[in-house]
Amino acid sequence: MKKFTGVASEWDEIISQLPNPHLLQTWEWSQVKAKYGWEPMPFVWESEYAGHEPVAAAMALKKKIINRGFAARLSILYIPKGPLMDWGDASLRKRVLDDLQSFAKKQGAIFLKCDPDVVLGTGIPDSESDLMNNDGNLVTSDLTGRYWKYSPDQIQFKNTVEIDLTVPHDEMLARMKQKTRYNVRLAGKKGVIVRAGTLADLPMLYKMYAETSIRDGFVIRDEEYYLTVWETFMRLNAGRLDGSQVSALQPANLPACEPLIAEVDGDPVAAIFVFYFGRRAYYIYGMSREAHREKMPTYLLQWEAMKRAKEYGCKVYDLWGAPDEFNESDGMWGVYRFKEGLGGQVVRTLGAWDYAPNSLWYRMYSEIIPRVLDVMRSRGKEKTKQNLSA
Repeated sequence: MKKFTGVASEWDEIISQLPNPHLLQTWEWSQVKAKYGWEPMPFVWESEYAGHEPVAAAMALKKKIINRGFAARLSILYIPKGPLMDWGDASLRKRVLDDLQSFAKKQGAIFLKCDPDVVLGTGIPDSESDLMNNDGNLVTSDLTGRYWKYSPDQIQFKNTVEIDLTVPHDEMLARMKQKTRYNVRLAGKKGVIVRAGTLADLPMLYKMYAETSIRDGFVIRDEEYYLTVWETFMRLNAGRLDGSQVSALQPANLPACEPLIAEVDGDPVAAIFVFYFGRRAYYIYGMSREAHREKMPTYLLQWEAMKRAKEYGCKVYDLWGAPDEFNESDGMWGVYRFKEGLGGQVVRTLGAWDYAPNSLWYRMYSEIIPRVLDVMRSRGKEKTKQNLSA
């Protein structure tokens, strides 16, 4: 395990060639988090054989909890959607986990959280589509034996829906639910037009996102955060498109981030942000207005996103999130039904696991933080409403 000391493009190139490269492990994502109190700490593991090629990597994020007094060294560590490696390789897994556990102790971490995309199975549990993955179960057993704990604080969605983009357009349409396919065509007939957004659209898109959060009852951050995320990745597009940041897994015409905006008679009524990395497309942010909802703009947006991602050479479109429990009691159920209609497959991963060098600090942190988050969410909802009414 050695600290990476290269530049952004070199890091992204390294991770793009590892198994299951992920957007949240990119250099750019770490720079966004650096603006909000996290210290990026990139590490690489090289092959022990001739060539010393990278075989694993982890962009760890560190945040200090207390800056003064006897507990000034206390911190938390998080490796979003990592480390990246072949998790089925038992010897490599041991090497990486040994190093990370030692690193967490030296850093005085309350815990180290990891949530790699290790697949436990595909399809809905206990259905005809349910297919288990033995490697995922082995990793779970290994983590448990090392005293890692399934985290009570799941930062990312542990389940998602993925759409196969390697098939022709006709087959992509055929895999959709009949009602979804009908709504896609209806939107086109009703005059919905989809265009790619620009940096100038971002303030309008945040306002639409804020309206959506109030209507649908979820909490969002302030405008500055989203503008930072969107601008950071959108400003990469020029370098990607002129060929200056190209690799075998990052083709020349692949942008980093693209907002797609649905309009009716020139008025924006819905939008999505699609991010791209390692021949994968990610639908992360979606927003809509009440106006013209009967024209089904969100359906056409997703269809256009699928087609564009395929044209860019992406093989998978990740719809970013599915329920923990696949029944109507889960808060994600309604969103999942929409995603299911697009013809994707459920992918279940092991979720976030915590390694806690000090069980006392970990227990105290786990009891206090949920209460703080509840207060912050309540304040966040009220702040969003005030900003919209200002």
